[in-house]
Amino acid sequence: MNAIISVTDLTKKFGKFTAVDNISFEVEKGEILAFLGPNGAGKSTTIKMLTTLLPVTAGSILVNGFNVMSQPYDVRKSFGIVFQDPSLDDELTAYENMEFHGVFYGVAAKLRAERIMYLLKLVELWDRKDEPVKNYSGGMKRRLEIARGLIHHPKILFLDEPTLGLDPQTRNHLWEYIVRLNKEEQMTIFFTTHYMEEAEKVANRIAIIDQGKIITQGKVTELKKQTKTKSLEEAFLKLVGHSIRDESASAMDQLRMAKKMWGRR
Repeated sequence: MNAIISVTDLTKKFGKFTAVDNISFEVEKGEILAFLGPNGAGKSTTIKMLTTLLPVTAGSILVNGFNVMSQPYDVRKSFGIVFQDPSLDDELTAYENMEFHGVFYGVAAKLRAERIMYLLKLVELWDRKDEPVKNYSGGMKRRLEIARGLIHHPKILFLDEPTLGLDPQTRNHLWEYIVRLNKEEQMTIFFTTHYMEEAEKVANRIAIIDQGKIITQGKVTELKKQTKTKSLEEAFLKLVGHSIRDESASAMDQLRMAKKMWGRR
């Protein structure tokens, strides 16, 4: 396997609470992987370790051949990311948000201008590039966040529930952009979602995490065969159960504290 992400025996603890428990998996170059699980399963914690936002308790992560702990700068240059929560500057225009991000990543001025025009046209925002982001709809902001995450031409795009709260039409358009990027630029896509139909339609492969452990990995057809079900949603529910999950307050508090401490380093 030509892995661009390699995770081995990865563990993350917050005090006595184990959020991610000795997981291992690989993601191939150019693959679209859906990383699925109930609330509090460890999805976001895993992404935060993959993207250098949280320190690793144990195990190892290689992203684009670089070690997350010892080579964080090289890792960060290798990926773009769209978080669950909005991260744009609403007072700036779309172009200014793109420009700022490009400067931050050290993209040369001429190339930066070319990338901004290409990406804003790709997500159909070029005609509104000079408008303050505070005037954008939720879907437009999501499209801009995806474009911004690609300004430095990363090899991997991380998407943490990118379509949360969006209407079906906007969700479909976003996935069209993402699949196009995957095909045209051979970009690896690693995403989480609670919309099982998205994962079934888009992903080449699925990994399901529950209670901090990866319980299965494979293609959608393999998971449906394994569980003797007709859809990914049915397979998912059969594997993780039907009970409603909730992230414990103590675990979330510890996560926020760890993020705050790690950001000071």
